[in-house]
Amino acid sequence: QVQLVESGGGLVQAGGSLRLSCAASSSIFTINGMSWYRQAPGKQRELVAIMRSGSTEYADSVKGRFTISRDNAKNTGYLQMNSLKSEDTAVYRCNAFIQITKGGPVFSYWGQGTQVTISS
Repeated sequence: QVQLVESGGGLVQAGGSLRLSCAASSSIFTINGMSWYRQAPGKQRELVAIMRSGSTEYADSVKGRFTISRDNAKNTGYLQMNSLKSEDTAVYRCNAFIQITKGGPVFSYWGQGTQVTISS
């Protein structure tokens, strides 16, 4: 089985930076797509960033500040967050479509979530 383990969350001052990691817990063949979501208390889950088919897209609220990336050799995805604002405070969760073996099926996996808190 594959688990996505998230790390890098925490408390940071407004204007600061954090880098979230999303690592597959076991060997896989490839990650077909990866995305990051966030959800603040009492608010709807928001798609923050997505990487697929060689392209990336971002929510308007984070464009120019967040960058999604992936290190295939490490089976790890990242979300670099710069110029953080108080409204970025939320639980962040990664999602990936993973092909475990060559020619095998593709399944969606979710990380456990990591808290990001921006103080002002």
